[in-house]
Amino acid sequence: MARFEGFLSATEGQAQFCDENGSPFNARVLRLCADDVRRGGPVAVLAAPWTGAEGKRVVDDAAALRLAGALHFMVLSGAAPDLAALYPPAHATADDGALIEAIRKVVVRRGPDLIAFMRSPPQTNEVMRAFALLPGFLAIIRETGGMPLTTLEIGASAGLNTNWSRFRYEAGVWAWGDAASPVVLRGEWRGTPPLTAQAVPVEAFACDIAPVDVRDPVQALRLQAYVWPDQWERLSRLKAAIALKQADAQPPESADASRWTAEHLHPRPGRAVVLYHSIMWQYLPPAAQAATRGAIEAAGTRATPDAPVFWLRMEPDWSTGVHVTEVRLTAWPGGEERLLARSHPHGAWLEGV
Repeated sequence: MARFEGFLSATEGQAQFCDENGSPFNARVLRLCADDVRRGGPVAVLAAPWTGAEGKRVVDDAAALRLAGALHFMVLSGAAPDLAALYPPAHATADDGALIEAIRKVVVRRGPDLIAFMRSPPQTNEVMRAFALLPGFLAIIRETGGMPLTTLEIGASAGLNTNWSRFRYEAGVWAWGDAASPVVLRGEWRGTPPLTAQAVPVEAFACDIAPVDVRDPVQALRLQAYVWPDQWERLSRLKAAIALKQADAQPPESADASRWTAEHLHPRPGRAVVLYHSIMWQYLPPAAQAATRGAIEAAGTRATPDAPVFWLRMEPDWSTGVHVTEVRLTAWPGGEERLLARSHPHGAWLEGV
């Protein structure tokens, strides 16, 4: 259908990305849904908000991820038992005919609920990104002589990664963190692993424009729904991180990143203050990026050797044309910027530079 051309193109592109990143089942679901829309089937009602939209707008809206997340939410919530019987881990080998028929039935029966779910943009909190950020935190600890940390995360979603210092990290024979932690991040180091550092006291704060409160079971389940259903280890890791976070007193503060940074990022004698983020910068409008960067650099100008300020981030390198992120660290006083590593967008592997 010409009126859904942008939606179909974006959905098939997302399916290819799922295939390339270890989720063939999610790729199947998206391709079957796209084909149903093309044929004028029931799934077309879910594509209706993007009628006539260009592919870029559909991609920017993450419409395909909204669709996949909505279906997965129905499965996880118990609202679609027939579809759940065909989803991982129960039974992911159903033929395409049975799978699309189950999807169509859910759309017909629970269409308003699916539409309501898809009104909001995807909200994820990928715990493995802490694996990619860890070399930065370890470098800060070493270079400040074990100074206690105050960490400030912007775009924190549910704030799961504010607990990065309480996770266990393992990569072959290399490991760091509490061996008894319920959250274990196992990844691949390509090249020489980073130098280790001792654990230090960490006080953590965070904000998000639309924070997720995982103490609310519905919000916690929505967060899980955006994990691709055949990535069971990833989902199990997320559940463990949610359980760890549920013991915290508060979710991230609801605030604009630039204003919150200006209010909270200040040098503190005897502490290393770290502003960090992962895969969120691209979602800030240019003016917000400039304002946030300005607030970070202003704090940096006030830093001293006894009160250093750091900016740690894991963000895409759009110049490469491939799905690779860079881990960068800027340190004040001085403002020296370093490329520490390149990584998979979900943090599954890390390659030092």
